[in-house]
Amino acid sequence: MMGLVVRWLVLTAAVVIASYLISGIEVSSFFSAFFAAAILGVLNTFFRPILLILTLPINIITLGLFTFVINAFLLKMVSGVISGFQVHGFWSAVFGALVISVVNWLLNSFINERGRVAYTDLRKRGGGRWE
Repeated sequence: MMGLVVRWLVLTAAVVIASYLISGIEVSSFFSAFFAAAILGVLNTFFRPILLILTLPINIITLGLFTFVINAFLLKMVSGVISGFQVHGFWSAVFGALVISVVNWLLNSFINERGRVAYTDLRKRGGGRWE
């Protein structure tokens, strides 16, 4: 349970960082970003896999770049639901989704499944293998 809350806060931080970096994304308060992260997490969990399967031929032709359009579409959907979270324009949504994805991945790479900050300590074993 703690891991879910920490990942939710990380996604909230990613939304706030995207609003600072992208001029077309506006967040009126922390709670708007908090609820936008919650809705974005739900949409990514339930609707994103369905959209990826439905758009698989286009995604294969574009070598996966159409995934950014799907992420932008989901971000625009969130801005339609949350009143204090606004995304103006298609390219703001695309770049915002890119920033949110990168920041979320970067911050979540330091968090383990229990919600604690963790790192991997690699050691070189016999035979030249890293464990």
